[in-house]
Amino acid sequence: MDLKTKLNESMQDAMRSSDEVRKRTVRMVIAAIKQSEVDKQTTLDDVGVVGLIQKEIKNRREAVEEAKKAERADLVGDNEAEIKVLEKFLPEAMPVDELHSLVQEAIAETGAASPSDMGKVMKIVMGKVAGRAPGDMVSQVVRDLLLKQPK
Repeated sequence: MDLKTKLNESMQDAMRSSDEVRKRTVRMVIAAIKQSEVDKQTTLDDVGVVGLIQKEIKNRREAVEEAKKAERADLVGDNEAEIKVLEKFLPEAMPVDELHSLVQEAIAETGAASPSDMGKVMKIVMGKVAGRAPGDMVSQVVRDLLLKQPK
């Protein structure tokens, strides 16, 4: 079953069970998927949907930080609840050691020697990671390993 179908079924279940947080959150993600498909004039596959869900999670984490600064506990709670709902739709997270080995393989494959080669490495790694690790985490690992490369 594809991810869009799971999202639609989850929204229907939330409506039946009167789970307002899940219903609101899933509805927002479905709307974002549809908007993205209209903007790009294409149909998103599961990898695209996972990327969009990760983006939504990132936005909510930023909102949590802003709400903490503003001392708005109600907004912090709402956003954290939405993050928990969204995380259920992501594939199992990639272990850090597996990510390190993928990055090292990509560095060897591209012959990257410095942080200026980061784009080449990221292109290969992001294709293999396929939504199992957030982009900022991948870029941090790539940067760290490229900085440790002998010159």
